[in-house]
Order: sequence, then structure tokens, then C-alpha cells
Amino acid sequence: MSSKTSKNSRRTDLGKARSLADSLQEYFRGVVGGIMFSLPLIYTMEVWWAGFTEHPLRIFLYFLATFTLLLGYNRYAGLRRSASRLEVVIDSVEELGLGILVAAAFLWLLGRITLDMTADEIIGKIVVEAMTVAIGVSVGTAQLGGADPENMDTGMKGEEQQSGLPSPGRDEVDFWGQVIISLCGAVLFAANVAPTEEIITIATQISSERLIGLALVSMLLGTLILFYSNFTGAKQFTRSESLFTTVSGTVITYAVALIASASLLWFFGRFDGVAPITWVAQTVVLALPATLGASAGRLLLQ
Repeated sequence: MSSKTSKNSRRTDLGKARSLADSLQEYFRGVVGGIMFSLPLIYTMEVWWAGFTEHPLRIFLYFLATFTLLLGYNRYAGLRRSASRLEVVIDSVEELGLGILVAAAFLWLLGRITLDMTADEIIGKIVVEAMTVAIGVSVGTAQLGGADPENMDTGMKGEEQQSGLPSPGRDEVDFWGQVIISLCGAVLFAANVAPTEEIITIATQISSERLIGLALVSMLLGTLILFYSNFTGAKQFTRSESLFTTVSGTVITYAVALIASASLLWFFGRFDGVAPITWVAQTVVLALPATLGASAGRLLLQ
């Protein structure tokens, strides 16, 4: 009896651990999805201005409309299709909260909200940006998840038995092939904002502390996507068995993002006639979307 009881308790604890890990992965995917799908708006001046030029009533109606969309999406296409009405509401409120936190964090990092601004301007900017981020959080949580490792392994074994051919293992992933695909993803994401005036505006006004924070956040996002969020394709194309692999993968991904960013900025003439320190600032600012592309794109493009 005691042996059975201890086994059952271990299974219960393991189930709780898996549940917590799954919840964290859902949040990570939601944050990545929110940033990914709202990225062009985060870098758009007109959206910054709308936060303090639009009438508060319009902003409130925008908030209500977004919440209604979240309710509809979570009811018919969300992560848990069989969720009750209360669970749908709770999920939607959580996604709004995540959207607000993510929007506030990135607006601050980019220097678009500061303590010397009025409360109305800060709140307006955050709310306007957060609504699109929240929808991205909802879509990212539901649609960007990878397959269960056990199911994936079982499926791969079944395909191998049916075809008679060995299935490709993670150890067989070609390094330079992954670098090229990462570069393609980085260019695909960063090219949307590289030619815009917003990049040079942010780079010339951002403080060195925010610039360092932006670089660290970019690397953190790349790490979460590749190794910790169970992102689509991550189990097949990344190897996270060791700390060295995780750190080296993060550094290589960010280096690819920096190279892609600098190349695009040079191509669009953003380095012409400006000081080298501004080159660096522009490259780090653009490296945020480039890192998303280099990591998420590396998985999605395959």
C-alpha cells in the first residue's frame, strides 16, 4: 500500500510539474506571438501618436472591440476548444493583461514612454499598442505550439516503420543550413521596418541603458523561442540538452540578427552621413525583429 501510495503521489507531483511547465510555455508562446504579430505597429509613429491624439471614448471603444474579438477567438479557435464560457473570459482577460504588459515594456525600452509624460499620454499609448499585442498573444498561444514530444517520437517511429527509411534525428541538423534559414527569417522580419524613419528616430533618442536592455531582451526572446516555449518545430531543429548548447545557440542567433540588421540598414542608406555610434544604435534597435525572425523564422520556414 505504501509503495502504491508513493507512486501515485509521485505521479501527481509530476502531473503538477508538467501542468506548470505547459502553462509557462503557453505564456512564453503568447508573449512571442504578441510581439511577432504586432511588431510593425510597435515601430510605427502614427500608432504612438494615436495614443494621445485620439479621444478617450474612441480608445475605450477600441478596447471593448478588442476584448470582444478575443472572446470570439478563444471560443471558436483558441487553445482549449472545449473551454467553458468562464474559462474563455478568463483566458481573454489574461491575454489583455499580457498585451498591456508587453506593450508597456517595449514602449519603455524604445523610449516611447517616459516618466516626464502625462499619465493620459502614457496610458493612451500603452492601450492602443496593447490591443493588437493582445490579439497576437491569443493567436500565438493557440497556434504556435509544437507537437507533444512523446507523440512526435511515436509518429516518427511509425513513419520510419512504414517507409523503411531512418527518420532524421536532431544530431543530423546541418549547422550552416540552419544559419542560412535563420538569416532568411531575420531578413524577412526586419525588412518590414528597416527602411522606415522610426528606426533612426528611436536610435538617435534612445539611452544607452535602454539600448543594452533591448539587446538583452532580444537574446532572451530568441532563447525562449528556440529552447523553452515548445514552439512549432523547436523539438526537431534545436538541441537543448546542455547549457552550452543553449548559450551558443542564443549567441549565434543574435549574431545572425545583427548581421542581417546591419546589412539591411546599409542597403537602405541608413548609415550614410551619421556617426558610427548611431550605426550601432540602429543595428541593435532593428535586431529585435531580426532576432524574432532568426529564431521563430528558423522554425516556421521549415
